[in-house]
Amino acid sequence: MALHPCHRWPLALLLTTSVLWFACSKKETTSTVTDHPPQEPKASAEPPPPAVPPPPEPVRPRIAFVGQKRCAECHAKENTAFSHDWHARALSRATPSYVVGRFGNLHFKGSSSEAWMLREKNYQVRTTGADGALTSFSVDWVLGGKRMQDPVTVFPDGRWQVLPVYYHVTGKGEWVDYTENKQGSLSPDHPFFWANFRRMANRECLDCHVTGMDARYERASHQWRTEMADPGVTCESCHGPGGKHAESLDPDDIVRPHKVSPETALGICAQCHGPRNPLYPVLDAEHHFVAGQAYEEHFQPLGYVDGKQHSGDFFADGRPKTSSFEYQALLQSRCHSKGKATCLTCHTAPHEKHDADEMKIPSAAVAKDAPSKTDASACKGCHENIFASAKAHSHHTAPAAQSCVACHMPKVVAGVLDTFADHSIDVPAPENTTKHGIPNACNACHQHEKETPEAMASAIASWWPQASTRTQRRVRIADAFDENTKAQSLAALKAVMADDTEAAIVRGAAAQLLAERFPKEAHAIVPLLRATDPLLRTRAVQALGMAETKNSADDVARLSRDPSPFVREASALVLAQFGDGRAESNLRALTSAAPANALPRPHAILGFALSKRGQLDDAIKELERAVDIQPYFVDALVVLADLYAKQNRLDQTRARLEEALRFDAQNPAVKQRLRVLSGGAP
Repeated sequence: MALHPCHRWPLALLLTTSVLWFACSKKETTSTVTDHPPQEPKASAEPPPPAVPPPPEPVRPRIAFVGQKRCAECHAKENTAFSHDWHARALSRATPSYVVGRFGNLHFKGSSSEAWMLREKNYQVRTTGADGALTSFSVDWVLGGKRMQDPVTVFPDGRWQVLPVYYHVTGKGEWVDYTENKQGSLSPDHPFFWANFRRMANRECLDCHVTGMDARYERASHQWRTEMADPGVTCESCHGPGGKHAESLDPDDIVRPHKVSPETALGICAQCHGPRNPLYPVLDAEHHFVAGQAYEEHFQPLGYVDGKQHSGDFFADGRPKTSSFEYQALLQSRCHSKGKATCLTCHTAPHEKHDADEMKIPSAAVAKDAPSKTDASACKGCHENIFASAKAHSHHTAPAAQSCVACHMPKVVAGVLDTFADHSIDVPAPENTTKHGIPNACNACHQHEKETPEAMASAIASWWPQASTRTQRRVRIADAFDENTKAQSLAALKAVMADDTEAAIVRGAAAQLLAERFPKEAHAIVPLLRATDPLLRTRAVQALGMAETKNSADDVARLSRDPSPFVREASALVLAQFGDGRAESNLRALTSAAPANALPRPHAILGFALSKRGQLDDAIKELERAVDIQPYFVDALVVLADLYAKQNRLDQTRARLEEALRFDAQNPAVKQRLRVLSGGAP
């Protein structure tokens, strides 16, 4: 399992903590999982479920999930078909029915990790823990199993931690340390060491591996509570909570993906097939996205730029190069922007008859109950003439080259040590291979010494002269984005930003890169504040903040009543960054009324502003509220420690610093303050 920063906040808007305190003296169903429904378990000595403390009372309101077993009472046929799909096994109990990895004193040794996979009364992994000592950890759950299966252990405090070694099913059938493979050597003090907070599955993984997740953290007891309607991606992940439908039996009381708008249907898949920044924290079950809601009111997809960080999950032309970013890729495709293609254009429901990876089977084959054989018939809807011309269009004779996906969705995307199709669905651009080191579809097959990218580009120009307009699009994006040619990127960045036919996720990244590289040219970003896409308006506001373009404050302030909560929040935070007097009223508007008052950052920024005015009690109230909403908000915890210290409330100071260490054990600001608090040198 690749760990993605699915829940990070954009770094440009995170609260900073540069001032050191020591220098300043119907009836809702909430079923907790006890079994996994997809198939009947084999007879085995199944270990008891991990002991997780019961939730405190009263439990806050939850949306009425009923669980897959309840759905199966009326939909037995669909349930039987679905039970054989891998969505059903996104998370499973660690029992012989579901564990695919080999256990029995098997040994793995990497450059920094070492583990023994043991089988005694249950499955265990013996490896180095956070304290540096070798310890045997029970395997309580497993994630996936189609390509890679990740063992998960549940700690006594309720944290679900992904153990360091995964079983690579589609490779050589061996244990690997996939994170070490991506991050390098990991010691216990590294944020991505398996036992640390950044690898905690409650926050990083489960949201896309369970249905109806409700994960909470109790600050007083330091205990995590994790409930779910079902393990795995089951019925209500795609059809929404079924409580109302289970009572009424009215088909209008459940989400039917083929009956909703294409964008709403796309959001159902995008909630997991595209890492995203959530508006509300993952621990906020009350505002958790459910199928049928508007994706853009809950999430914004991670892109090439995240704050001031450049994601390593994208090629220099903006296309994702890492698996699970299918949504980000599809957004960039002309098939989506012009043809309105969504996931359901090519894929089908897990409980329908389908080929590998839920690909649709041609209707003729289904009617004849013929052996499944997926083709690219979905392309025919918009490209009938090309589809009919076959070899005359492809200029290739090999059977493998006759499928549309061979050239337009090459397997150049990496993930879980396998390769996957590129969902950007574009024309090959070999020029970018030469100039920017980006792989192209042609050279994925043509690897002879003479078959250079230049030769491939020449062939494309000869066979498909009209393709140049498409290839030049990708060349322009690469010229704009590539860090290696950033000094010459201004014209390309402006061109990408100004192209209203370009995907918002690409134009927004261009705006942020321009702000970072050429802040004096940030005035070119202002027109994007009037864009129709809320993602692009948000990115434009953030970019102006990155460039510190204070003369745009009036334009930013006009968005304080924007329909998008993302835009309203970004507007208030950037005004606060500018020191604009309108920021406080906007922040108070966000923090005073539901649902925006469940956003942690406005509380934190308002608290920080109040502290600078000396209103310490009010500041503490806002910052504590921010931490209640998002307990791992380390910056807010540090400022709280500073404020308590100013009031000589040193017990609270120490408590907040120790709280921060639970989430960021190596944070230098926290460790420095604790050292001073204990009488050490600053």
